[in-house]
Amino acid sequence: MDVGSKSQQWTGRVLSTLAVLFLLMDGVMKVLRLPVVVEATARLGYPDSSIQLIGWIVLVCTALYVVPPTAALGAVLLTGFLGGAVATNLRIGNPLFSHILFPVYLGAVVWAGLLLQRRVGAADADAEARDRSAA
Repeated sequence: MDVGSKSQQWTGRVLSTLAVLFLLMDGVMKVLRLPVVVEATARLGYPDSSIQLIGWIVLVCTALYVVPPTAALGAVLLTGFLGGAVATNLRIGNPLFSHILFPVYLGAVVWAGLLLQRRVGAADADAEARDRSAA
């Protein structure tokens, strides 16, 4: 593995970790029904009864993202969830760059983290296959 690949892998790990920490915080706050979350959810127009379910959905999708064999599925599900967040913020007229596009930024971090890590794994597999065929 060359230095570029190693730095790509670490960059991917850091990006994924940042996204996971934010998503875990978001999901746990919803599951615990913290007052700030209850207030924000009401402002977004969602019923109080949906808060914990949304929190569990975030946590399950994040768990799938963290486990390597299901990371791509987790990223796809998180993308769908974040798309819903974009639509919700757009519907109520929140500011563009700070609210409406924030889920897009987070989704980009999720995918960048995954792809940077996967590219290195694919390069390692290709190198191993070449080594086996040369031997």
